[in-house]
Amino acid sequence: MYFKYGPKETDYLKNRCPRLARVIERVGPVRREADGDLFSAVVHHMVGQQISTRAQATVWRRMRERLGQVNAQRVCALQAQELQRLGISQRKAEYILDFARKVQNGEVDLAAVAEMDDAQAIAHLSALRGIGVWTAEMLLLFCLQRPDVLSYDDLAIQRGLRMLYRHRKITRALFEKYRRRFSPYGSVASLYLWAVAGGAVPELTDPAVRQSRQDKPVK
Repeated sequence: MYFKYGPKETDYLKNRCPRLARVIERVGPVRREADGDLFSAVVHHMVGQQISTRAQATVWRRMRERLGQVNAQRVCALQAQELQRLGISQRKAEYILDFARKVQNGEVDLAAVAEMDDAQAIAHLSALRGIGVWTAEMLLLFCLQRPDVLSYDDLAIQRGLRMLYRHRKITRALFEKYRRRFSPYGSVASLYLWAVAGGAVPELTDPAVRQSRQDKPVK
């Protein structure tokens, strides 16, 4: 499953910004995988914190092989040591088990979270141990498929904005200007800013990197 969007969203963004319009035309459709199950998505994000994408994929494969389906009941049946044997750190194992138990006993109602507005859902998810605001925003985008997620805390989003609009720094005020420009389809704008940051448009360079090199002392 992929994040769903189409001509309605891209046409809106093209009309709002000629620079982004050129990127959308150049890059074409962006396919980013989504996970429709909020519980497994939360656990997946917990597993992936502070490790490489490859390591995350390996640990996640082991976890799915061990559990079959990653749900609260099956996670709660494990001990922390069993999770650690899959390659999960002790702290992450504690976070995962704490989350699973709260879902199991009804303290965390994921169905209710899915019905909350963006701000409420982010606040609710980021209150969980091991989940910060950025992770909560990614859960909204790639699990709940919310249409208007643009994360200030995402360094690649900031890099994409610098590259596309030729800024050396993205301040909060500047970020809010672009967030308003892209709304209500900030999530699709995020997909293209990530593509820019990843080098999808080679002639777009990062002004912050150039400035950093100029600032280096002469030896």
